[in-house]
Amino acid sequence: MNSCRVVVVGAGFGGLQVAQSLADSGLDVVLIDRNNYHTFVPLLYQVATGQLEPEYIAYPIRTILRRFSLLGNKAKIEFLMAEVKQIDFSKRTIETDTCLISYDFLVLATGSQTQFLGVPGASEFAFAMRTLEEAIAIRNQILFCFERAIQESDSSRRQQLLTFTIVGGGATGVEVAGAFAEMLRGHLRRDYLTLFPEVRLILLQSGDRLLAELPKKLGAYTHKRLHQLGVEVYLLSKVTRVTFESVHLQNDEVIPTATVIWTAGVEANYPTISDELSLANKRKLIVHPTLQLLEQPNVYAIGDLAYLEKNGKPLAGFASEALQQGTAVARNIQLQFRGRSPQPFSYFHKGILVIIGCYSGVAKIGTFAFTGCLPWLMWLGVHLVYLPGYRSRLLVLLTWLHTYLSRDRSVRLILSVKKR
Repeated sequence: MNSCRVVVVGAGFGGLQVAQSLADSGLDVVLIDRNNYHTFVPLLYQVATGQLEPEYIAYPIRTILRRFSLLGNKAKIEFLMAEVKQIDFSKRTIETDTCLISYDFLVLATGSQTQFLGVPGASEFAFAMRTLEEAIAIRNQILFCFERAIQESDSSRRQQLLTFTIVGGGATGVEVAGAFAEMLRGHLRRDYLTLFPEVRLILLQSGDRLLAELPKKLGAYTHKRLHQLGVEVYLLSKVTRVTFESVHLQNDEVIPTATVIWTAGVEANYPTISDELSLANKRKLIVHPTLQLLEQPNVYAIGDLAYLEKNGKPLAGFASEALQQGTAVARNIQLQFRGRSPQPFSYFHKGILVIIGCYSGVAKIGTFAFTGCLPWLMWLGVHLVYLPGYRSRLLVLLTWLHTYLSRDRSVRLILSVKKR
């Protein structure tokens, strides 16, 4: 068997799945990521709201791949911590900040980045939440505002410090709002009792309902439940500008606030590429049903990078999609290497779970839609199962038990996240 190198760029859900699925293929696999850890993105918001320690949802990539490192006479998986600068399709090379790597097959799985939708000031003054560093920065900001507010004598400035605004009423925005409400009802109320009556938590949604991707009754339930938790939900409220001190809405309303958390959208994130590629909405790369790029049959794109439709609608970019695509791409690469044609990707939609907070959630599984405590428990169970590492699962489970039984959160440190 001739040597064949498969390079996977990005160690998210999809990229890791590709590498692991190719472990016993006999192919040389190189996995590249700028970090030496895999971030469990669905739990980032719990780091941002002080429920989980950052290291609980970050797992070393080398530990995940350790059991695949040597498989008898079969090829090993190599991990390279590097930043990919440019990809040259004609030369089949990848330029990183440390070396130049050649490939026979390439899988792009670099995920997404925050999309600020061209709103002036949003990228400068709003807090994104796509990385561990950004989640820690949000936690720092929340605690910092309370520490400053308790010393502030000016009532208007204090109100501004205690007004927290979330932009985006999708699943992420709802989960952040619910977790923030739990945080306010728990240890923040106890630690800053005199400030609590002045605290405002606002969720802004440009559309006419929350969770637009789910049935209307689930959005209505979510709206009602957040209102009960003390969240001010603004519908049909498009943000037109963000400043250091405020959020401006399309109806000319100005909300004084020191903290804006942006969850309104994401777009594909990939390195510089030598050739022009076919792009869709949110800068996604248009792929064949086999997940190959239209212009490059030996290059695949998966997860948030790939634009692929099912039943006339684009796939939404869930983690389950990336995992299934990772398995499909690994299978197709092996077929191509043997001289056979790759097969179309078939996605099995397992359903949608959204946690609201305080023992409530919503779910749509198949044709069934339901609300309340059961979706909340299902959400916790599913994410616990998919979290890598037994130690991480145990620590997260114990933390959840402590949090929900005591209504207290021990993660209250304001830490610097500056890099050298």
